[in-house]
This record gives sequence, structure tokens and C-alpha cells, in this order.
Amino acid sequence: MKIDPRSLAFDIDGVVADTMSLFLSIADEDFGISHIGYNDITDYDMLGSGVIDREVMVEIILRIIEGRYNRPLCPIENAPNVLRRLNRICRPTLFVTARPEASHIAGWMCEIMETGNDGIEVVATGSFEDKREVLIERNISCFVEDRLETCFLLAEAGIRPIVFAQPWNRKPHPFAEVGTWQELEGMIEMQ
Repeated sequence: MKIDPRSLAFDIDGVVADTMSLFLSIADEDFGISHIGYNDITDYDMLGSGVIDREVMVEIILRIIEGRYNRPLCPIENAPNVLRRLNRICRPTLFVTARPEASHIAGWMCEIMETGNDGIEVVATGSFEDKREVLIERNISCFVEDRLETCFLLAEAGIRPIVFAQPWNRKPHPFAEVGTWQELEGMIEMQ
């Protein structure tokens, strides 16, 4: 059974935005940390893995959240195309992020989707746990997410998570999973 697009919402970082590549670029170019590759990030919480110094990691994350970087934040391959098609049949498209503030990333989303503010809704919860309440309030029953811990929280609340495969979510889980936006599009009722 295909997913009703009106019941579907998306995380942004790691699902739509290739935030980790931007993170690694800033780490390399601004802090000289070049020993970490994309596939080396096998835990969402990099602090726990000891891969990078806490102060440096916090500074890079703040730069990304606040839009203080001079490199491009690129979308995950084919995300803009699929989201544009979805947006033509179901508006506004809902995005729920754990970022503390939405304006910077909402502007970026409008750019990549080639839509105005009326075409999307970006809700910044400030925490992973608070995504659940936003999705319940908006009658969302299916959410695309890259953080496994969030997927388990959503499932407990009756929201069906779809894991967007990333190196940091390769642990066993019971959820549907996609590796590309084309795979995801195939799961959605696009008519």
C-alpha cells in the first residue's frame, strides 16, 4: 500500500540536506580535521565515538545551524526533484527538524524546491523528542528520518518511521528503509 502524501513529513538534515558533507568540509578546511570520512561517522552522536573534539564539534554545528559557512549546503541526490513533484500534488510539504530555529533552513528549502514560503512548512522543535508531538498534532502517520533513536520514539507514538539509510544508522531496526529518493518516491502515492 502506497503512502498518502498528506500523511507524510520529512526530517531535513541527513534526509534532504547533505549536512554531514558540509560538516566534514568545515572540519577539514577551517579546523584541519581531514582524517574523518563520511562513512566513518557510524554514530549519530559523534561525541560518544571520540571522533572529534567536543568544542570543535559544537562550533561546527553552530555555524551550520546559524548559516555561518561559506560553502554550499547541498541536497541529498534527487531530493529536490522528488520534493517538487510531491509539492505539486500536496501543499504545503511538511518538514520537522530538531534544529532550534527554522528561518535559515526554511529559506534553503524554498530555494532547492523552487517554491515560496506557502509551498512548505518547516517546524523547528529544538529537540529530537519534540518531533513526535508536532507530527501527532498535524495528523502525520509516516515520517522520513535518519536518526534511529528518533525512529523508535516515533514508532512508540504510532507514527511509522522510514529510515533514510546513512552510515550512522546501520544498526538493526524493524523499520522500512530507503537508500535513495527514487526508492522513497516509489513508496508514495504520487497521483
